[in-house]
Amino acid sequence: MNATLLNKQKIIAIESQLLEAMKSSNVEILDQLLHDDLLFVLPSGDVITKQMDLDTHRSGNLVLEEITSSIDAITPIGDNVVVTLSSKIRGKMSEQHFEGNFRYLRVWKLFDDQLKVIAGSCVSL
Repeated sequence: MNATLLNKQKIIAIESQLLEAMKSSNVEILDQLLHDDLLFVLPSGDVITKQMDLDTHRSGNLVLEEITSSIDAITPIGDNVVVTLSSKIRGKMSEQHFEGNFRYLRVWKLFDDQLKVIAGSCVSL
């Protein structure tokens, strides 16, 4: 395990990078931060893959107008880090407006000195 990559400040920084990539639909950064085999559970209960997520951003169907997040917990477990955070999000999905408070759970895993999200979920609060 590389403790330098799994320290709290690094996790906060990479979570911030992910958040900015989500806000701007930066598919290049999202591609770097999400593992190819990512599985993510949406508030609807649907499970999406990395490719599905990237396609949604690429198509412009998801527009995130506002995201504010605060990290609730960072828990290193071996070469993994489990992060929970609370977010307020406002945006459009397929031209339908939405706004709400959500709790995210993300699992980051270290691969050759690079952290990638391998799993996650989001529930509406």
